Amino acid sequence: MLVVVCPGQGAQSPGMLAPWLELPSVAESIARASRTTGLDLVAHGTTSDADTIRDTAVAQPLLVASALASLRAVLELGPDDALDIAAQRVVGATAGHSVGELAAAAIAGVLTDDEALRLVAVRGAAMARAAATTPTGMCAVLGGDPDEVLAALAEHGLVPANVNGGGQVVAAGTLDALAALAAAPPTRARVVALQVAGAFHTEHMAPAVTELRAAADDVTPGEPMVPLLTNSDGTVVASGARALELIVAQVANPVRWDLCQSTLQALGVTGLLEVAPGGVLTGLARRTLPGVETVAVKTPADLDAARDLVRRHAGDPESHLEKSS
Repeated sequence: MLVVVCPGQGAQSPGMLAPWLELPSVAESIARASRTTGLDLVAHGTTSDADTIRDTAVAQPLLVASALASLRAVLELGPDDALDIAAQRVVGATAGHSVGELAAAAIAGVLTDDEALRLVAVRGAAMARAAATTPTGMCAVLGGDPDEVLAALAEHGLVPANVNGGGQVVAAGTLDALAALAAAPPTRARVVALQVAGAFHTEHMAPAVTELRAAADDVTPGEPMVPLLTNSDGTVVASGARALELIVAQVANPVRWDLCQSTLQALGVTGLLEVAPGGVLTGLARRTLPGVETVAVKTPADLDAARDLVRRHAGDPESHLEKSS
């Protein structure tokens, strides 16, 4: 069974779209995403520097647009082809990490591409505004005993905003509390500051939830055509309405990627494709999903490997790729 996963904030890098824009279909998709979000994603994906694309209001739309355009390239679709219908033929399940949930929802058919892009533009801007109200941040805690790590976070008043599995927890809270944790890390653990604007997936993001919910109220979600996992508890979401509700609420609640990976293992996933800008989630999968073949799509040079993975792990032998080859 093939699963497609979509990366979250922090996966972006300067110039990441430059090689992709040499593909006419991707260039058209990104241009359309720019019009939908009101951001120049072509410039942000090619010439903007690291500080510019670290801005939450820029990073999130850039990531969702890149994820959707790169999967379209893997499946050899045009910008106007129905992504969810093509995905239904080859994808056994899909999930996204944090903001990647919006891309996964489009892959599953809960949202259209344009709906996902409009919502991510609201999400990114709203979270940037919420982050500006109080000096907060996030840091990765790598290694250590899981119970000791969680106890240390609680002692400092920090939230485990991302529980990623593979010995990785992301702590979020005030800058003073993060500094105290870094000064006295848990035994056998490293604390690494993350270059993000605020304490995402905590109560500090409550104002952003309100803004995103108002925007989501204008969307009529479809029913999932592909099993869609939620970051809330890793389960498969039963309906489109519930999926959208959870995506909105997740802005101020922890991401349980560890539970998503446990569900994928239980579902019997054999191949994992991480769309652009891939790398982070495949790295976690290698540590937590033994025996699962992974491909991270970073540049167009990875398309052949990605298509080969799809052909060999897709549940439907009459897949879109086999019919088009």
